[in-house]
Amino acid sequence: MSEPLLSPVSKERPQTGALGTDPARPRSSLRTAVVWEVLQEALERRVKGSGRESLDVLDAGGGSGNFAVPLARLGHRVTVVDPSPNALFALERRAAEAGVAERVRGVQGDAGGLFDVVERSGYDAVLCHGVLEYVDDPADGIRNAVAALRPEGVLSLLAAGLGGAVLARALAGHFKEARQALTDPDGRWGAGDPVPRRFTAEQLTELAEGAGLTVGAVHGVRIFADLVPGVLVDTEPGALEALLKLEEAAAELPSFHAVATQLHVLGETRAS
Repeated sequence: MSEPLLSPVSKERPQTGALGTDPARPRSSLRTAVVWEVLQEALERRVKGSGRESLDVLDAGGGSGNFAVPLARLGHRVTVVDPSPNALFALERRAAEAGVAERVRGVQGDAGGLFDVVERSGYDAVLCHGVLEYVDDPADGIRNAVAALRPEGVLSLLAAGLGGAVLARALAGHFKEARQALTDPDGRWGAGDPVPRRFTAEQLTELAEGAGLTVGAVHGVRIFADLVPGVLVDTEPGALEALLKLEEAAAELPSFHAVATQLHVLGETRAS
């Protein structure tokens, strides 16, 4: 893993942990640490390559700003598109509390009508986190995200993993549901499953490449975090840090992608 992003845009630089974790909610760091590390490295390359001090970032489906506000704290300009007015209200409040309201813009919209609210080819980076599970056509959703990128732009794609759901249901003793998820075309374990669609690493890579992206990295996210008892992480000295290191070590290994709760794909558009 790389060193934390040292973009020239901010004099007061938060460390990686300050971006991806919440000291009051230690388990939240396990759900974001790997994605933050990969994303920050990609943005650092983009800053250096563009020669500009700040980037234009689009967070499609960014909700209340879990990623948008920390990115704005680094000095980047972030536009969040989300269909929920409540989420956008929370985003506005969070940005104001963080002192970055002037660098965060929230607009109501969805992936299908993305260009009704934002411009094409207007962004150095696009985040598409937790979106493909819910859109009618994942391929069309990725194509829209790519169309919003400038040449040599970065797409951060995060989606639910099939294998992680199968493993979780099996370990919970729901063996029929585990098999249902394994054989269902959308990776759903039953009618009560709140996630409409799940993916394998191969499916996400194929979707990204089909939209014209060069895939630079694939990582498994929450490989162990959702399986470890919370009381262990919260009370055992050193457990959180050790688990974070284990997640990072396993994230890049293809053999663990098959059991990750989420999958992260980083892609880049070609130079003009």
